[in-house]
Amino acid sequence: MKIRAAILEEIGREPPYATTRPLTIDEVELALPGRGEVLVKISAAGLCHSDLSVIDGNRPRPTPMALGHEAAAVVVETGADVDDLAKGDHVVLVFVPSCGHCEPCATGRPALCEPAAAANAAGTLLSGARRITRRGVPVHHHLGVSAFAEYATVSRRSLVKIDRSVPLDHAALFGCAVLTGVGAVVNTARVTAGSTVAVVGLGGVGLAALLGAIAAGAERIVAVDLSPQKLALAKQLGATDGFEAGADAAVKIRDATRGGVDFALEMAGSVQAFELAYRITRRGGTTVTAGLPPPSAMLQVPAVNLVAEERTLKGSYIGTSVPSRDLPRYLGLFQRGRLPVDRLLTDRLRLDQINEGFDRLREGRAVRQIITFD
Repeated sequence: MKIRAAILEEIGREPPYATTRPLTIDEVELALPGRGEVLVKISAAGLCHSDLSVIDGNRPRPTPMALGHEAAAVVVETGADVDDLAKGDHVVLVFVPSCGHCEPCATGRPALCEPAAAANAAGTLLSGARRITRRGVPVHHHLGVSAFAEYATVSRRSLVKIDRSVPLDHAALFGCAVLTGVGAVVNTARVTAGSTVAVVGLGGVGLAALLGAIAAGAERIVAVDLSPQKLALAKQLGATDGFEAGADAAVKIRDATRGGVDFALEMAGSVQAFELAYRITRRGGTTVTAGLPPPSAMLQVPAVNLVAEERTLKGSYIGTSVPSRDLPRYLGLFQRGRLPVDRLLTDRLRLDQINEGFDRLREGRAVRQIITFD
């Protein structure tokens, strides 16, 4: 079938993207689902820094690539061996499919699925297949999803069925921002009620983490960012304190929190943000990083602190999530008003406005933008 999709032609084009247009809206041929695959109609897809890091070359991927990894959709057709989904079902797409058989999957850590990591790096579906072509030339899949398109063919293992009562434009955010941000709080850090939490970096993932910390019962939540506007939004969402990131931020935060916070979460994807998060973590506390800096970025921390202060340092990928378990829980919190992620939406775009949308994201003028197809 012929569909319209946003194709990344090459990585590393200079901004502004409204001028250089790294993403081309083009007609491609989408194959129907093979064994274990599903055809879905995309309803809404979010613009994320993980997409931007592919565009600017910080996360190199093969091109041409149909970009987009955070989305919600409606099932159109199922392939052979898919008997637990039906036409009309609503689903959230997950950018790390789980094979269910490798050692990480078998030990309850599907976010680290080894075949999925290999497929995502190669630009294929979990099976190794590519289902998109353009004028006879294969187009790579982005993280097994390729959601900046009218339709997508994906592995069944990239989908989680959801309640039809959840608006799909809101559900889209759960596939990355919420799984990653809230998951870092709940699964990785294991924030406890009454604790103090700092979130460094207030993009969509960081603000989702802030909402997760509130839902987890944190008593004091410190928001840290370079943007006064994002700090103001964090306060509106429930942060108790806000600090602009800068040379003296660590001293100010440690003074305000009497020695630092119990849990510091870095969500900006920069070494400077991580170092700040580490410095504001109290003795015996936990520092979690869920940002994705460039592969060349190196980290330096005082090694003696890990022992002498009993520090814990953790990485968090897709929120250490088990998506089939966590997504329904988080959606339930959303439906009960305890996880108001809809307040993170700043812009709704058409597919042909995608380059301008990534300019806004790059410049820090947006939290979560979504492309809608309905």
